[in-house]
Amino acid sequence: MITVYGIPNCDTVKKARRWLDERGVAYTFHDFKKQGVPETRLDAWIEARGWEKLVNRHGTTWRKLDPSAQAAVQDAASARALMLGQPSVIKRPVMEADGEVLVGFDEQAYARVAQA
Repeated sequence: MITVYGIPNCDTVKKARRWLDERGVAYTFHDFKKQGVPETRLDAWIEARGWEKLVNRHGTTWRKLDPSAQAAVQDAASARALMLGQPSVIKRPVMEADGEVLVGFDEQAYARVAQA
């Protein structure tokens, strides 16, 4: 079972979902805006990929943060708190498939996971 987490209007999420749809890959979509960030899943992502990979420091949400709020993100706990409070700061999409966690859209990684 594949689950894609993100925000529907995000261009990278749209690209990933379109890629899956075009190949007939079944998946469930979890909308951060409507359903929030599942805390237990976030903890698993941090463990699997590291908080540094999950925090999108190039996105609009990060750039709009006060410099002191940006500086406060120094470890997994502070990053977790930020991601729960501001889901848009999470690099998207996050895909879970067969125990694997992918962050962002990488066509080769998606192809490998979709064939599993």
